Amino acid sequence: MNSAEERWWSQAVIYQIYPRSFFDSNGDGEGDLNGITSKISYLASLGIDAIWLSPFYQSPNKDGGYDVSDPRAVDKRFGSIDDFKELVKICHQNHLRVIVDLVPNHFSDQHQWFQEALNSPAGSLERERFHFHKASEGQGVPNNWISLFGGSVWTQTPDGEYYLHLFDQSQPDLNWENKNVRDDFEQTLKFWLDHGVDGFRIDVAHGLVKENLDQNHPAPQALSDALRLDIAMDSDARSAILSTVPFFNRPGVHEIYRSWRKIFDSYERDVVSVAEIWVHPPEEAANYVRPDELSQVFNFDLLTTPYDAHSLHHSIESAFSILKPVGSLPTWALSNHDSPRVATRLGVQESQALFVALLALPGSLYIYNGQELSLPDAQVDDEYRQDPVFFRTQGAQKGRDGARVPLPWNSQEAEFGFTQGKPWLPIPKSWQELSIDKQVGDRESSLNLYRRALKVRREYCKSEREIVWHEQGNDGLLVFQRGDILVLLNTSDSEKSYTTSGELILSSSSGVTSDGVQIRLPKASACWVTLT
Repeated sequence: MNSAEERWWSQAVIYQIYPRSFFDSNGDGEGDLNGITSKISYLASLGIDAIWLSPFYQSPNKDGGYDVSDPRAVDKRFGSIDDFKELVKICHQNHLRVIVDLVPNHFSDQHQWFQEALNSPAGSLERERFHFHKASEGQGVPNNWISLFGGSVWTQTPDGEYYLHLFDQSQPDLNWENKNVRDDFEQTLKFWLDHGVDGFRIDVAHGLVKENLDQNHPAPQALSDALRLDIAMDSDARSAILSTVPFFNRPGVHEIYRSWRKIFDSYERDVVSVAEIWVHPPEEAANYVRPDELSQVFNFDLLTTPYDAHSLHHSIESAFSILKPVGSLPTWALSNHDSPRVATRLGVQESQALFVALLALPGSLYIYNGQELSLPDAQVDDEYRQDPVFFRTQGAQKGRDGARVPLPWNSQEAEFGFTQGKPWLPIPKSWQELSIDKQVGDRESSLNLYRRALKVRREYCKSEREIVWHEQGNDGLLVFQRGDILVLLNTSDSEKSYTTSGELILSSSSGVTSDGVQIRLPKASACWVTLT
């Protein structure tokens, strides 16, 4: 096996595709695998190294495909297993690797196992694959935990027992103490690896092992709020309450990943595994990327960090320091399918500047489809909403639909060329100027900024694994050096100047200027300079 520095994923750029919203090839209003295959040339033109596919497995689709009823079957809405094999083949021909989502925390309530459990008595082998518990005296439900989607984590069955679901009631949590569960997921890993995938993104990777299911939490609502990325909260307060979470980051998860690592290493190719975790204290994230466990952990801190130089410096330095003891590099991401789009959260110019700066950091970068267009969150009327968060909270939380609206491909076509039918979520008319065909021809567009930036990264950012800080946030300016590249980010509300000798090779704004001695950065801008 190659050293960590040489592994393809250690400093890769990976593009997340939400398949339902990428491109529809058959006119049913939903994106599909053939739609992705038809747009490989677009993906390759970005300069990325790999794609990550959100779930396309058989599912009732009550939670955007994360309620899986058969993890080794392609849902008909997305195509067939032959379509998937063709997608992998075309990606590999275009030097793009393929990562797929894995959802091991729960199954759909329509999965054969859960249907068998509902039709079996208390204490049966069928129920031992999940977490069924008797009602507690006085309280009814076994404990007072709140689902991440709102409401109780417990749903009662007709025979009086309750089953656990950290998310929607249609997503019963699996019992990873059960050998059937472990064996079945090992089969799933091998199935997709045998079909050519290059790795897995592991959903809720810190949540598989459950403990103390009969114990209440002292502040369940505060904990529920702290677990939501769309709620602004003081970072110290959030960390304090998250350190008490009872259903995440139990020691037993590491045994599972050590067994998976043996499977990954049994294949000749370099298989990547990236864990979706949010653990507290944050230092425990390093446990997931020890040499005999997983490849990467998602760094979610930047999804909530404000556009402030001191805050960003702290976030970046923390990510490096947490993983340094195990020799791992961080991942960097500004958006995903579960969080507000960064262009809405921070602003378009701010998000573009931050992207340009992050792109120079050692580690891998994840881009969410549409981020390259600087798409904002779409305003979705309640009548069109589909996220279970919206329904479980009776509309108090709007959910994640606004970040999942289909991509606008062509400004001149109906439904922006995404589909010849009716899109599963309406595409805002205001996105006409943001459509891909408009941006391709505009040198100053967000899309072409991303293309330029990724090309420069590939040319100038090689194997260096460390940076040196020159400015750590004073007066709203961050400046760091990686090899022969100096990177500047202005987070202040005014123009900043910085004296250095070098050539300006990349900037987030045409307003950035250099006379070879002094760099001038407008507010909300970033640039790269080659040092001389």
